[in-house]
Amino acid sequence: MSNQVLTTGDDAPIESRDQLVGVFEKGNKPKADWRIGTEHEKFVYRLSGHGAPSYDEPGGIRDLLDGMAAFGWEPVLEGGNVIAMKGSDGAISLEPAGQFELSGAALDTIHETCAESNRHLAQCREVGDRLGLGFLGLGFWPDKTRSELPVMPKGRYVIMRSHMPKVGTLGLDMMLRTCTIQTNLDYASEADMVLKFRVSMALQPLATALFANSPFTEGKPNGFKSFRSHIWTDTDPARTGTLPFVFEDGFGFERYTDYALDVPMYFVYRDGKYIDAAGHSFRDFLAGKLAVLPGETPRVGDWKDHLSTAFPEVRMKGYLEMRGADGGRWDRICALPAFWVGLLYDDVALDAAWQLVKGWTPADHDRLRAEVPRLALQAASPNGGTLQDLAKQVLAIADAGLARRARLNRMGDTEQGFLNPLREIADSGLTNADRMLALYHGAWGGDVSKAYDTESY
Repeated sequence: MSNQVLTTGDDAPIESRDQLVGVFEKGNKPKADWRIGTEHEKFVYRLSGHGAPSYDEPGGIRDLLDGMAAFGWEPVLEGGNVIAMKGSDGAISLEPAGQFELSGAALDTIHETCAESNRHLAQCREVGDRLGLGFLGLGFWPDKTRSELPVMPKGRYVIMRSHMPKVGTLGLDMMLRTCTIQTNLDYASEADMVLKFRVSMALQPLATALFANSPFTEGKPNGFKSFRSHIWTDTDPARTGTLPFVFEDGFGFERYTDYALDVPMYFVYRDGKYIDAAGHSFRDFLAGKLAVLPGETPRVGDWKDHLSTAFPEVRMKGYLEMRGADGGRWDRICALPAFWVGLLYDDVALDAAWQLVKGWTPADHDRLRAEVPRLALQAASPNGGTLQDLAKQVLAIADAGLARRARLNRMGDTEQGFLNPLREIADSGLTNADRMLALYHGAWGGDVSKAYDTESY
């Protein structure tokens, strides 16, 4: 949920539906210009006692943001509060309860995006050591109740916190208690976008399984391997899910535009303030009939803001966002882009992945989405066997795709090595959630606080 920042042309008025579709059409790029954007969130905690720091307390989140200025990051203000930082490595932003997010720059190789993440984590540790703060790489707070968590001073979150309980039972958990890793990738054309969208939507449950890393709630096993993924099934059905229309004939930029128009609004940003439009229609806004801004019509930036408030498993915003993975340790931050780049940025790999999933039915997609949060790699594959079997096939395709990309670092290494953590999981059938559950029932002696020792950056 990175903070939307308006760019050149975003304050232009929307005069036709074509401008809405045009936001997606402008994402078309020649293959030479395809880039990789990697985002990751982590929980911030006090080294003493593991409490979650508030924004204003001494040594809290504001001081953490201020401390990042020593590395060249520049503050972004809202209402006089620093709510983000921007720099050459992208942007640092705050999630609702102080989860710390790096929205990385658009980079050419996974070597570069991994180096970027490592720079950022080193900076976090340096500032955190001074403030007595640590950073935890999990998909869900293992021991915190909602009431134990602070709330960050960002206007859009005030509106979302008010609206979430009206449309689902777990939306506040999504906001306050989850962390994710995401990868943002480009497409060449509408047809290329369609194929990439279909493959990545079909295989998103496999990514969820491989990255499953949220088996605890309030100090106890919760019955899930990716509770973070399960939370999205009861957050807000109008803006989440697997989007069955993606697999239907005629899917393209216009069909996604229609979907996004039907997603209820959250807000409109005007003069530095968020105006509550929760539940209202962007179609009414187009017609000048938005109740909270009567007679006013939207700008291009309003449409881009609105696109950022839809949360399907794969999201389009002029590029494609892969949204299925739990937060995790540093090597997982590099593994996620390796997985998707290997599949989607090589034509042979993309076709091979499509051959694996093109026969799946809507019932197959729905079943995987429902079962994977609990079963992870032990869920049944539509192709026979389990997702562990499918994972081995898909990782082999991704590995070959990365080999053909042949993007080398200074040591002459390809990007294939970034898949190693996933290969280990696929070979063993044990996710990080499985590993932690075994520790909980064994060496940890039922003490979830041990996760702070093993899962911190």
